Amino acid sequence: MEKAKLKTECREPARKKRAGTIKTVIAFVVTAALLVVFAVLAANIGGIKVSFGQLLRGIFVEYDEDVYIILQLRFPRIFVAILGGMAMAVAGVITQAVMRSPLADPGIIGISAGSAFVAVLVTAFAPALGYLSPLFSFAGGILAFVIVYALSWKGGLSPVRLILVGIAVNALFTGLSEAFNQMTGNNYSGAASIVESNISLKDWDDVRTLAIYVAVGAVGCVFAARRCNLLALSDRLACSIGVNVTSNRLQVSVVAVFLASAATAVVGSISFLGLIVPHIARLLVGNDHKKLIPYSALLGALFFLVADTVGRWIAYPYEIGVSIIMSVVGGPLFIVLLLRSKKYA
Repeated sequence: MEKAKLKTECREPARKKRAGTIKTVIAFVVTAALLVVFAVLAANIGGIKVSFGQLLRGIFVEYDEDVYIILQLRFPRIFVAILGGMAMAVAGVITQAVMRSPLADPGIIGISAGSAFVAVLVTAFAPALGYLSPLFSFAGGILAFVIVYALSWKGGLSPVRLILVGIAVNALFTGLSEAFNQMTGNNYSGAASIVESNISLKDWDDVRTLAIYVAVGAVGCVFAARRCNLLALSDRLACSIGVNVTSNRLQVSVVAVFLASAATAVVGSISFLGLIVPHIARLLVGNDHKKLIPYSALLGALFFLVADTVGRWIAYPYEIGVSIIMSVVGGPLFIVLLLRSKKYA
């Protein structure tokens, strides 16, 4: 009897692990399938519509004028949404790990606003350096992160204090960006698109630029995943096993700010994406960042593309900006998380 009970207890962890693996695989497959479906839907919003088969033939087999127009006008926007969503979501996951706060998000705490302000200046005064704007906005993101982190630290990080300081920093940089945009009479379309988070005019150059920086950030995520797991431990426990918490926190922060800044420089400041996606991703694949980071990238791409597609479809032929859609969805969820913040304080 005791042997049978012991065998059952030994099998239980293996059974749970197997069930968790199956759940993770299903989450990846379903999310990837939905991403493809919405990419096809997004390609067909407008005056020209093609079937999925016609789209594939026009891309890989023979020239099709309708498919060519879609490829040149709609596909860059789709890929920018996918890459931008990936970068924003992963930046949110890493930021929450670094700050050990479920309410941290590059858009809410001012990192994206700082990045956007510098990107606006570069786009307006040095358009020839547009391909380097993610690097310049990275400096703005680092500045905002340092300000928020320094002012929020008081013997530890309180989620409420973090949000209050972040909102103030976000308001400062957002105000500066909008003031500059108003003073120039919205004459700089590139700068205005960053301030307004408008991705309707993106082309393949923007896709290539964003893809390069996201690829670099992805390499950083490979090294950041294990460190994020270590940062989930208490500082005392991490130090007891030989982990330099401060060094790891700074190294991982650079990856998060880099991804958020690169995305912001191309798609503008998008709030709540980096807040919503990590919470949903944890429910589906767990807390291990080796799985959480890649799945959050996939889910973030889906969320951004869905938000952009809904914004284009719901008021067609007019558009509702993706930042507005994300704010409408993310605002109520943010309030719920803030009301629960005592649990994490």
